[in-house]
Amino acid sequence: MKIKLRDADVNVIKKGNGEPALLIHGVPDSADIWSPVIEKLETQFTCFAPDLPGFNLSDMPNDFEFELNAYGQYINELVEALGIEEPLTLVLHDWGGIFGMSFACQYPEKVKRIVGGSFPFSPHYQWHAWARVWRTPLLGELSLAAMNRPLFHWEMKRSGSEVSKEHIDQSYNKINALTKRTILSLYRSASPSKFEAFSPLIERLTETVPIDCVWGQDDKYVPETVASYLKPRTSKALENCGHWVPIESPEALTNLLLDH
Repeated sequence: MKIKLRDADVNVIKKGNGEPALLIHGVPDSADIWSPVIEKLETQFTCFAPDLPGFNLSDMPNDFEFELNAYGQYINELVEALGIEEPLTLVLHDWGGIFGMSFACQYPEKVKRIVGGSFPFSPHYQWHAWARVWRTPLLGELSLAAMNRPLFHWEMKRSGSEVSKEHIDQSYNKINALTKRTILSLYRSASPSKFEAFSPLIERLTETVPIDCVWGQDDKYVPETVASYLKPRTSKALENCGHWVPIESPEALTNLLLDH
């Protein structure tokens, strides 16, 4: 379905019945990455999976601000636009974790539980090699301009051996010029040192909101050690799994959600 937020179209997958769950994807994905997870959750959760601004079928608002606090404020506006009134479960992956944690830290009363991983939210994190390229003016633009299907396929398989060719092709087909500009702006907005300001907010958050982390042991972008900064209730590392947990091991993620 499509909703309007800040005069821009937002594409949202909505499926299921039960308490609300908001599933937020990362880079370079779309809401479709959650399809295998939603299939297993929709009997117990009403699942909302948006395309983030600039990705797939969602437009970019003219006033969108690339700043860590602003990402959480955008998610809050989205939650209100979707009419979600009770505390929700956040299911997070990659950049969706940055959006979601910013929201949870600023609006802890609106969050019941957080599940997910493969995202940095720590001042001690060091960006991976591709992120450092994208954070560099001109070099980032050149790297994304040079990105083609074979290179995209190689990198996705390198970081997630269980990711299918079909999924990789579908992901590549959804990337356009707006997506590339958005990716560069996101990475350039998030120097790891900026996460330090969230430290007291994480302390406050974890007093009332449990966090359960799940990570691929072979994640080449974000090591599982980063999870400790979130003070999780539980943290699970998955064998034979890379960065793309929602599609490499959706059953582990859904089991974690349903077990608690």
